[in-house]
Amino acid sequence: MDRLFSEHGSLYQEPWKDRVVPTNITTRISVNDCDISLMRGGDGPPILFLHGAGGAGVWLPFMERLAEHHEVIVPDHPGYGHSDTPDWLDELTDLAFFYLDFLEAMGLSGVHVVGSSLGGWVGAEMAIRDSSRLASLTLVNAAGIHVDGAPKGDLFLWTPEERVRNLFHDPAIAEARLAIEPTEEEADIGLKNEFTTAKLAWSPRFYNPQLRKWVHRIKLPTLIVWGDDDRIFPAEYAAAWHELIPGSRMEIFPDCGHLPHVEKSDAFVDIFNRFVAEI
Repeated sequence: MDRLFSEHGSLYQEPWKDRVVPTNITTRISVNDCDISLMRGGDGPPILFLHGAGGAGVWLPFMERLAEHHEVIVPDHPGYGHSDTPDWLDELTDLAFFYLDFLEAMGLSGVHVVGSSLGGWVGAEMAIRDSSRLASLTLVNAAGIHVDGAPKGDLFLWTPEERVRNLFHDPAIAEARLAIEPTEEEADIGLKNEFTTAKLAWSPRFYNPQLRKWVHRIKLPTLIVWGDDDRIFPAEYAAAWHELIPGSRMEIFPDCGHLPHVEKSDAFVDIFNRFVAEI
């Protein structure tokens, strides 16, 4: 069986490099009749990290560093990981509304939303609807829009090995990931993540045709971070987001693939911290 989205072999998972001893807690909460699992650590202004199509995975080095100055909250999206798959989850915008309700239920405000890939798409959909509880938005190699003349990598057609190799600029990271065999539980979670991603992002492929015309509603301080060697959403997508979001800041990481917060984690955290300090 192809383990397309298993915890150690997902399209967007990052638990293969420099694992850390967790200093966070994992817990479950219920919002809108949906129990979700989340990791939470640190203290300070809250960061809501929205994961990509492979799920949240484990507490990673960039999360640990961010938690030095922030409370970092990393949920499994509804339909992913150890979270429930609710009956109301029909399209990706449902996740945006869910997280707006999540912030209200948690009593959170002044939240820095950081979204990777599919999670960036969710974050943008949140921000165009209601930014009253948000302090900033960071889009990391985000899905959600389409750019003519800049074709996306067709990750649904790539083999599992191709998917992993196409995540990174540094082939050594891909080799390390490919050397790990997922457990049966991780493989089951991976298939769950795959089914949900196909449901939410199969057609149109990883974008909302209606989103572009409403992106101007994002009035938050916005940071756009991209790897210059992203083979899924090439760097032209960073420029498009930058142009669409008034006053946004763009940082392109050289020699970096689809996951700059993993492949260039120290640089990512430094840039994010400077960005937040300037708000």
